[in-house]
Amino acid sequence: MVKKGFSVWLFSSLAFVALLHVIDAVSAIVFANPIRLFQLYPFVGDKLQAITPPVYFWLSIASTLVLWGITCAITFENPMETFLNNILSDAKAQSSTEDSLLEKKSEVLDAMFETIESGNGTLAQVKDLIYNVRTDVREIQSLKENIEKIRTDMISFKKEFKKIEERVRFPKACPSCGKPLLPDFKLCPYCGENITLLPKEIIVMEDYR
Repeated sequence: MVKKGFSVWLFSSLAFVALLHVIDAVSAIVFANPIRLFQLYPFVGDKLQAITPPVYFWLSIASTLVLWGITCAITFENPMETFLNNILSDAKAQSSTEDSLLEKKSEVLDAMFETIESGNGTLAQVKDLIYNVRTDVREIQSLKENIEKIRTDMISFKKEFKKIEERVRFPKACPSCGKPLLPDFKLCPYCGENITLLPKEIIVMEDYR
């Protein structure tokens, strides 16, 4: 407020002095009086005497209007309105900044939404793939069980085949120790038993065939 009061006082004083110059110029033009106010400027008074009264009049009018306009502008300036205008301008600038930020965030959200949608499609594909893998694993497990069963059956078959092979190769056994013997053996090479007479439970090769 002090600065504003000083500015109003200064420019109003200058406008009043300029108005006095206008009156002095009118007096010089109308009454042909000499220009007296140039004596207030001792250092440039001689140079100002060369100015004609009409030019002096228009220069004084222009100076008075300019200085009076500046005085009115300073006087009628409302600091509260200026403050509110500054706040409004700051609010507009902040609003524009927030709008730009919201626009950028909306673009980011759109990109995230597109990423989520593509991710959902990928998850669906992965889910289908996992389901197919589980189905294949179940089939492989059942196939593995069948293979194990076949392997067990093959082992049993091998054992039976080995027994049959032993029976074919050794059609008789020692009645004393039970060891398999060739048909040409008369004595058991394991226990020395005489095996010329075959027991009934010994299977002869011809009978087996």
